[in-house]
Amino acid sequence: MSVITPVSATLRRITADDNTAIAHVIRQVSAEYGLTADKGYTVADPNLDELFQVYSQPGAAYWVVEQHGLVVGGGGVAPLGCSEPDICELQKMYFLPTVRGKGMAKKLALIALDHAREQGFKHCYLETTAFLREAIGLYEHLGFEHISKPLGCTGHVDCEVRMLKPL
Repeated sequence: MSVITPVSATLRRITADDNTAIAHVIRQVSAEYGLTADKGYTVADPNLDELFQVYSQPGAAYWVVEQHGLVVGGGGVAPLGCSEPDICELQKMYFLPTVRGKGMAKKLALIALDHAREQGFKHCYLETTAFLREAIGLYEHLGFEHISKPLGCTGHVDCEVRMLKPL
């Protein structure tokens, strides 16, 4: 008789040593869902290999999910560029299959939203694509509402799902 034990994962702030690993996770998940750079998805981000530095800016933060010493997911929040100063953006939420469905995305998102509130943001924006049905369901569960037009200047032109949540 075999016993399946849950695999534990930890959530922590990103370090410079995580840059390569989280970029790899984002590229792997993007490829899995067909989210290519030519369509303006996250894999086209010129700073993808420097997320620690990007999220070391004021108001920003990024967390990684670690399992068995390996980075298997992450997500963050940062001020929304070209927008009102009280709007932040939930960004780069990507998780490998080994941690999907285990509540880590929800836990990370809640931590990110708390951080955003502490930083004085009044609204949180996000963009995603209809291919990521599970993510959209999570965002709706967290109180994000669909909006018709994009906010800010994210450069993600093919992210047709836009959502906003009051903080």
